[in-house]
Amino acid sequence: MKKVLSILLLVAFAITTFGADFYVSQETGKKKGPGTKEAPFKAIHDALKQAAAGDTIHLAVGNYAGALGASEIIIDKPVTLIGGYTADFASRDVLKNPTLIQPANDKNDTKGLGLVTLKLPAGPGPAMVIDGLIIDQSYMNSYHDVKGKPEGVETGMWLEPPAKGSKDKFASAKSYSIFSETQNRFEGDIIIQNCVLSNAGNYAVLINKFKGEVKILNNVFVANRMEACEVACSSGSGTINCEFAYNTVLFTWSRTDELSDMGYGFRCMTNVVGNIHHNLFGLNVFAGVGNDKGDPKKKNVSLDNNMFFLNKKADVTVTKSPNIMMLMVDSDEFEDMADYHGMESVEDNVSLKDPAAFKGIINEAYLTGFLNASYSEKTDYDENSPANVFRAAMGMNKVGKITTKVSMYANRYPLEDCYKLFGASKDYGAQAIK
Repeated sequence: MKKVLSILLLVAFAITTFGADFYVSQETGKKKGPGTKEAPFKAIHDALKQAAAGDTIHLAVGNYAGALGASEIIIDKPVTLIGGYTADFASRDVLKNPTLIQPANDKNDTKGLGLVTLKLPAGPGPAMVIDGLIIDQSYMNSYHDVKGKPEGVETGMWLEPPAKGSKDKFASAKSYSIFSETQNRFEGDIIIQNCVLSNAGNYAVLINKFKGEVKILNNVFVANRMEACEVACSSGSGTINCEFAYNTVLFTWSRTDELSDMGYGFRCMTNVVGNIHHNLFGLNVFAGVGNDKGDPKKKNVSLDNNMFFLNKKADVTVTKSPNIMMLMVDSDEFEDMADYHGMESVEDNVSLKDPAAFKGIINEAYLTGFLNASYSEKTDYDENSPANVFRAAMGMNKVGKITTKVSMYANRYPLEDCYKLFGASKDYGAQAIK
């Protein structure tokens, strides 16, 4: 399996190795570059100004922002971004030399739709590659000081804007970590590999693609809201190909703290040929894989050789008109999904048999809180209270009060613990980065 993964990554990388090389180091770089190893740029956007389509930008350890310190980095041409180098570019290790995009809360006033936003030119072009970036929103989010804070978890619950914590300047950002616009007409391939995408206030990855292929390979997705990844076709009549392989997807939270709406690891969309294989989908609020949106007759999904565990509603959801079916891997009906519209193949998927395999790898306090997560409401309404009697006499509606309680919701997951997930399972999920 690792040999197959290595071949996939080498092929994907080989597509993009032509063109000039530029270097960026927050520690040793300068604004005017000129972008060599010896005299690197200091910021990604300065390198992007000089780079042409097909060029490669090498990124050293550091925490990078957009122009003028904004929380959004806009990429307007297809280039290759490679992170994980030491400050002098002598060696590369994605996890030891993290190339971070990790904005602080006080940058939320400059946020765009994505921390990395792809505004690529229309038509064919070289591949757009993002390799080895650590994109984490946990410090731009706002969390409650004490509410929804299980024992041992770093923060309280994620706060829906406009609410914000007592120490925060701004409310949480509802930003995607990597985003491409619906109206884009780019036809080159998009490849995202060897990245960590964590604590997103919105989907971690939302790619809208007009033509070509999208490859999401060997990434770790943890504690994102609504969906870890969605790849959609922005052409009304065409199709695109998407390979989602060797990714670890954990703790995808619901849209609201009621824990009942969304929370998908990967969601299959109309006009997308999806090849979903060798992933690890666990501990998602709704489902590991959702195939319950859009027209099932305009999908072509292969779901093979994945591992699922402890997804709260279901491992996979599919549409059986007019209802959504929720299936677990161990269900007798699971492989029968291949008979449904939109499902090309469903083979050799497994459930985790030995949870102890992740002991010391998944954050224990976060796991315990997630497994016990609950939401409740208490209504306080007295139609004969003096206030309601008065309101009725004045022709006003009577009112009550609803008190909600949630034990945990989209709390910050420690970034350092995300790194432990690479190579945690021999045959499934993100493998060790070579």
